[in-house]
Amino acid sequence: MSDQTKIAVLGVGRWGIHLLRNFLENPRSQVVAVVDPHAENLAAAAKRFDLGEETLLTTDWHKAMTLDGIEGVAIATPAATHDSLITSALKAELHVLAEKPLTLNLEESVQLCRLAAQQQRQLVIDHTYLFHPAVTQGKAAIATQKLGDLRYGYAARTHLAPVRQDVDALWDLAIHDIAIFNTWLGELPCEVRANGQVWLQPGARLEAHPSDLFPQGLADVAWVTLSYPSGFQATLHLSWLNPDKQRRISIVGSQGTLIFDELASESLSIQHGQLEQQGTSFVPIAQSREVLELPPGEPLKQVCDHFLTCAQQNQPSEISSGWVGAELVQILAALSASMRQGGRSMPLQPLRRDEG
Repeated sequence: MSDQTKIAVLGVGRWGIHLLRNFLENPRSQVVAVVDPHAENLAAAAKRFDLGEETLLTTDWHKAMTLDGIEGVAIATPAATHDSLITSALKAELHVLAEKPLTLNLEESVQLCRLAAQQQRQLVIDHTYLFHPAVTQGKAAIATQKLGDLRYGYAARTHLAPVRQDVDALWDLAIHDIAIFNTWLGELPCEVRANGQVWLQPGARLEAHPSDLFPQGLADVAWVTLSYPSGFQATLHLSWLNPDKQRRISIVGSQGTLIFDELASESLSIQHGQLEQQGTSFVPIAQSREVLELPPGEPLKQVCDHFLTCAQQNQPSEISSGWVGAELVQILAALSASMRQGGRSMPLQPLRRDEG
């Protein structure tokens, strides 16, 4: 493999355009093709980045995947298209970076992981928060037991738009906080439940999944509970129609709370403090706030660079492999099932990470 990995970017919409920018800026990659079904998106990308004739602009992803010397693809298309696109790319012996979620179906996700192993190609999922310095630093703080015994967690991810038409707010937003909690705790949920409400798109269905996930429409708000084998429990509030924008996730321990608030000027901190029993009363003691400094840098840049390393070394990702993506799809599918059944608790068994 050459020093530069030849890449095609599939989808240059709201998120794909940032993937394109990062691969164009990375000296280890060469963007040889940009694909999008909408000609206006291709024109906008060509103008924004001054793409020359050496970069193929096309609405036909088949052309991109068969270019001479191409080694990988970055896929930022609607989730319902992921299975067919990733399958085609892996069968063409290409490495794949795919936007989350991996697919909308657990069986499809597992089969893609197995196919990647069979083809000896790398499947990496763009769970950008797993590359965020706040998540890395937060995990280190928990490991040093700065919080004491972990008790519970909570998160709020709300804003006013964008409202998606391919998945509901649960699938769009919950995956970030679930991935962070899993990473911070070093374990996967063993039981989940969810409730939601539909206002904007009642009866909306995905063509590829007419009855599986969203028979009542696309939920605009969701409340999620994750239960972990250690006894830890986390609650998530997710909404894309709340003008009160929030990006906050916390873990509460016996000696303090770890807070990652993206909208705060000091985004990662520990609020130290605990209760001491004095007679029949409980009195707060040892209260202080510690700000955890974060190195600069764009997490998506780290994602792209990590993918290039995995591709060039042909080694699986230790951070965000296809199997990590499949585990998150399993959790989301169980949450959707719980939501359809009015908040029923759904048990989860660990996935067997085999190669088929």
